[in-house]
Amino acid sequence: MSNPFSKSKTDLARRRHLKSSAKLLGLVLLLGEIDIAWGAKILGVRVWPSEDYTRITLESDTPLPITQQILTNPDRLVVDVQGLELNPTLKDLVAKIKPNDPYVSQVRVGQFQPGVVRLVFDLKEPIKPQLFTLDPVAEYNYRMVFDLYPTTPPDPLMELVKSSAKKESALTKSNEEVDLIAQFATKKDSPKPPVAQAIPEVKEAPAQAKYKRLITIAIDPGHGGEDPGAIGSMGSREKHVVLSIAKRLKDKIENEAYMRPYLTRDGDYFVPLHVRVQKARRVEADLFVSIHADAFIESHAKGASVFTLSQMGASSTMARWMANKENASDLIGGINIKTQDRQVANLLLDMSTTAQIKDSLQVGNSILKQIGGFAPLHKGKVEQASFAVLKAPDIPSILVETAFISNPQEEAKLNDDGYQDRIADAILRGIKDYFSKNPPVARRVNT
Repeated sequence: MSNPFSKSKTDLARRRHLKSSAKLLGLVLLLGEIDIAWGAKILGVRVWPSEDYTRITLESDTPLPITQQILTNPDRLVVDVQGLELNPTLKDLVAKIKPNDPYVSQVRVGQFQPGVVRLVFDLKEPIKPQLFTLDPVAEYNYRMVFDLYPTTPPDPLMELVKSSAKKESALTKSNEEVDLIAQFATKKDSPKPPVAQAIPEVKEAPAQAKYKRLITIAIDPGHGGEDPGAIGSMGSREKHVVLSIAKRLKDKIENEAYMRPYLTRDGDYFVPLHVRVQKARRVEADLFVSIHADAFIESHAKGASVFTLSQMGASSTMARWMANKENASDLIGGINIKTQDRQVANLLLDMSTTAQIKDSLQVGNSILKQIGGFAPLHKGKVEQASFAVLKAPDIPSILVETAFISNPQEEAKLNDDGYQDRIADAILRGIKDYFSKNPPVARRVNT
């Protein structure tokens, strides 16, 4: 007869063994879960094409090392992302490359090695890539950014000259006619000119004749691309609203015989603050108008505002708050601080002049007066603060806050076609009023 006590001891040992095994299995499973949790996860992929450059952004929950190489015949950019496994979000990148992308024809994504994902960008032309990573900021986690610049960037001034050639020719002809009329008007006793030189009777000189050249207006829609700007309670994004207003203003300026517009961005992509200033200077702009629709911590804040640069501190707490918020756009939009352009930017942004600020205040007052004719104003005077985007040393520069997108009533107005059109009209009237009193000087010709 078997010993029941011995059997009991055997069962107890078996149970202990099973319990230990279960604990060990649980520990293995737990370690497996931890290992999975430690693996990097891609949170989103975004593509921002433009004539300036194409930006590709991969957002992840942890920073990831990347390497790159450029291949030719055909032109390709190969990027290897370490510590990553292929997932559906990454595969979505393939569908995000559109046919109208100026620089990328397609992208191929694959698991190159365990823990290494390879991205191959097939290019439409040779490019100069800038690859960099960004730490978490605002609503974003870690970002890997691939900026693909053309090796030969477009010349904005040449393109502007070509697009306005007919208008330039018409203005020149008009000025020649007026000069000829004035020439014969001062010679009362001179004999009549030959028939071939007969001047048509003109009661009044054409309006554009008082300007010796076209006036170039740089229109700067704030934010763009990775930087949405302020977001209203209905989901309106500042970057979309201000681009719409800027395009309306551009069209209105196109209809003026003696003006030509230039947009610092004409689509949904990010432009660093100092690049906006550089663009305006490259096209030799006579005026820089940055358009915004900002938010404040209090939803009842309302009214349009006009700002200029200040060298002596902000004119109000609100102005200082606004400037600090706008100056943070580079961090949100994603600027490559390692590029050499940063040194140029720092130099440029310290060169603002008293004369520039004086002229900016004049045009700012003209525009504020026009806006106040139909819309509520946040302040009845032009405010001043240290806005980085207004620091062009030789161009009068203003920033127009068209309304507060954080105010539900004003957000609704900002999405209204009629209101956008009236704001654009008011800005144009203010610009025309300023230049009627301050005609631009002739360009200095380099010899």
